[in-house]
Amino acid sequence: MTRRVVITGLGMISPCGNTVEQTWDNIKHGRSGVAPITLYDASPYLVKIAAEAKDFHPEQHMNTREVRRRDRYQQFITAAAAQAMKESGLQITDENRDNIGVFVGSAVGGTTSYYELLWDFFKTGDARGVTPFAVPMLMGNGGSALVSIDYGISGPSYVLTSACASGADCIGHAFDQIRLGRLDAALAGAGESPIIPIAIAAFDRIGACSRDNDNPHEAVRPFSKDRAGLAFGEGAGVLVLEELEFAKARGAVILGEVIGYGSTSDSHHITAPHPSGRGAARAIKQAMNDARITAQDVQYINAHGTATPLNDAMETAAIKTVLGEHAYKVPMSSTKSMTGHGMGFTAAVEAVFAILAIRDNVAPPTINLREPDPACDLDYVPHTAREIPIDCVMSNSFGFGGHNASLIIKRFIG
Repeated sequence: MTRRVVITGLGMISPCGNTVEQTWDNIKHGRSGVAPITLYDASPYLVKIAAEAKDFHPEQHMNTREVRRRDRYQQFITAAAAQAMKESGLQITDENRDNIGVFVGSAVGGTTSYYELLWDFFKTGDARGVTPFAVPMLMGNGGSALVSIDYGISGPSYVLTSACASGADCIGHAFDQIRLGRLDAALAGAGESPIIPIAIAAFDRIGACSRDNDNPHEAVRPFSKDRAGLAFGEGAGVLVLEELEFAKARGAVILGEVIGYGSTSDSHHITAPHPSGRGAARAIKQAMNDARITAQDVQYINAHGTATPLNDAMETAAIKTVLGEHAYKVPMSSTKSMTGHGMGFTAAVEAVFAILAIRDNVAPPTINLREPDPACDLDYVPHTAREIPIDCVMSNSFGFGGHNASLIIKRFIG
């Protein structure tokens, strides 16, 4: 049994805004969320910039007791889920709660709380000072579990952890569960709060981070000849997905439709993508076959586009492998040039951007692209958003471990 799966709610906390619309306005206008780090004193370190969630006040989204009990990444998920649920209008009842799932993941879980707890423990040596909520705050499934508890959702609640593809895989899994008839609805996406010194130092150690500290808004330059690496980001993206008839029966406003999902592994290297993009190309091809579309149907691509030396050329090659000559006619941009790279969460917010691109018929820009790398020769929508007809979008996400995920989202037509 294959059922149609639609999107009825969107929620987001990002470096570019604390709502979906605030973020999208900044993305369309090419405003970067990368800035000097304020979450800790970065002056002793080589990397002093990141894309932090600004003016986020968790007490506006939950009571103070829950603020203390939830890691920052879980606070982001809580806030984004509330936005998505409010927009969807989905009410959890005794009649439907068992047939609704939660798949809101995280690539790294509660690293912020764990880091702070370790420092305190090493300084004091007092085990009694460790909060009894240390384990729930650390758990990668904690955000998903808390959403399930908050709303009384008693269908399956678990996460797929696939590094920077986590958000896309969670959305793809929810899509599969609903279309196969196992669920009627699900919340899906991801959240992250990885901006801590050791995490950034680890990425910098393998040459993945931009050190352009004096020019933070220009520090992330996907597909550019002078690209210098990513900037860490944080936030959460949550979508409400529903089976079409389930959504229609309650009069839901339908924002878009998920029609394809592909997921593969490179089986090549723990951090480096396969140079030819073979795994990425297979995921893209899988998603297109699943959606039953051709290259000519793809009208915009939200790229993974990390601005790292290896990723951008690989992704370009993968797109050309699958789309052939049509690849040169499809606008493809990296919104990470503005949001930074928030591990699994950016995969989720990029799915949201796909829906908004369709809604507004706008391809968002890749900012800071002054001189493309010769190996990156596609249309990356440099500098300025472009108004074009968009009915079908591909969103790609790739992660350490060789994880590749691709989603196909289209305009809903009843």
